[in-house]
Amino acid sequence: MQPSMHSSATASDERREWLRIDDRVLLEYRLITDQEDAPVPVMLPASNQAIADAVQKPAADFFAQQGEALAHSPLLPWMMKVDWLLEVIVKTLAGMHPGGVPIAQVADVQLSGGGISFISPRHFAVGDMLRLKVVLPPFTPIDTTAQVIRSMQAKDRPGHEIATEFIGLSPNDQEALIRHVLQTQAEQLRARRGREV
Repeated sequence: MQPSMHSSATASDERREWLRIDDRVLLEYRLITDQEDAPVPVMLPASNQAIADAVQKPAADFFAQQGEALAHSPLLPWMMKVDWLLEVIVKTLAGMHPGGVPIAQVADVQLSGGGISFISPRHFAVGDMLRLKVVLPPFTPIDTTAQVIRSMQAKDRPGHEIATEFIGLSPNDQEALIRHVLQTQAEQLRARRGREV
């Protein structure tokens, strides 16, 4: 008896969901039981470098994806000016608030259509529910909930290795994640092959 086309497509979707990549994304997270208006305890203070990284990363990712198509565009100087103004505004706000302002941090992560792993200065217990905001390059925000499935002391640096599984991720957001993972994996493979030649 041959497997149905439906079961074959389902198996393919499941494989795509768990394909993982190493990536750098803008990431913000908080324990769901933390008050919404309380300072975000897992975020580092918004240093000038963190602000510059948070503002410049989406633009840099966008420029990298557009390549030569954007190099001679009259929009390029305007986009750079908007980035500069945004950075000035956020730095000014950070300076006005002694406790700082919470902003997403550029974080090294492992990412799949089913979850995200990252290093956190704060310990979370297995089973904790986190509110996550992830910005995929260049400007795709994912706002979801995730459950901690693994939490341990990081081996080679300070902090905790946190692995999560997305809970209630919308189909559109999951498709955006999977598309990003597949595209990033293809770019990494091309870059690796280019270095080998």
